[in-house]
Amino acid sequence: MPSRLHLFHTNRTEMPSQKADIIHFTKMNGAGNDFIIVETSLYHIPDPHAAAIAWCDRSTGIGADGLVLLGQPDSATADFAMRIFNADGSEAQMCGNASRCIGKYVFEKGISDKTHIRLLTDSGVKAIELFLDEQRKVESASIDMGIPAMENTAMFLADGNDLPEGVFVDIGNPHYVIFTDNVDCVDVATLGPRLEHHPRFPQRCNIEFAEVSEKSIRIRVWERGCGITKACGTGACAVLVAAHKSGRNGKRTTIIMDGGAVEVEWHDATGHLWLKGGAQFDGEGDITLTV
Repeated sequence: MPSRLHLFHTNRTEMPSQKADIIHFTKMNGAGNDFIIVETSLYHIPDPHAAAIAWCDRSTGIGADGLVLLGQPDSATADFAMRIFNADGSEAQMCGNASRCIGKYVFEKGISDKTHIRLLTDSGVKAIELFLDEQRKVESASIDMGIPAMENTAMFLADGNDLPEGVFVDIGNPHYVIFTDNVDCVDVATLGPRLEHHPRFPQRCNIEFAEVSEKSIRIRVWERGCGITKACGTGACAVLVAAHKSGRNGKRTTIIMDGGAVEVEWHDATGHLWLKGGAQFDGEGDITLTV
């Protein structure tokens, strides 16, 4: 698998040949949740599970929370398609922070001139609205995260009382939200992996620890397949839903995570959740793919 990393800035006309074993990547982050992005129209990744494990390693690889493969959809229902692989090689259904990165990526790389983008994910087509600054750079992006569900027997076995008190929310992927009076005192590194792999979560689970205040909700995240991350977009949405359902909050708030803040709103008219926040480029580079 990957063995050598060269970091440099470039533009699309300077990219290495797609036939070579040199893979060009872009590093981006949304609220500190960072990703390696590769265009599958330019480069073939024969084993994305293994690539994610190797490249996301922060000691021996590029270092990231996940590997994002950007490609073309099979039908006209979407403009682009995204697959995302966690740092442990498992494939995720959806990622709100990665989706914002993709929106900024395709616009600022000149791949698309649209400010309304339809992105195909493993949990369906997601609408992304881009907000531009005076220099026509993407200042922020808002994503339709769909309609949340409080039950999904494929993701959560409701019977049993052996979990800490919390709220299960399905945002296209599973989340379990635990409310606390002081989120900074929670031992996320110990509790997170125990809860992620709990038998009542057949597909494992993302775990959020949340502290509600008058104007915002502060959360810390243990992401399924990644561990502690600085942010989680679907997790932020799950927290708002859990807070509202448990009478702790309204349907709109700021979610403050270790890597930054996002805005989440649960629309009354449609029942859809919308996630808004920024995204940043961290750099570009090449890595040698060996199989």
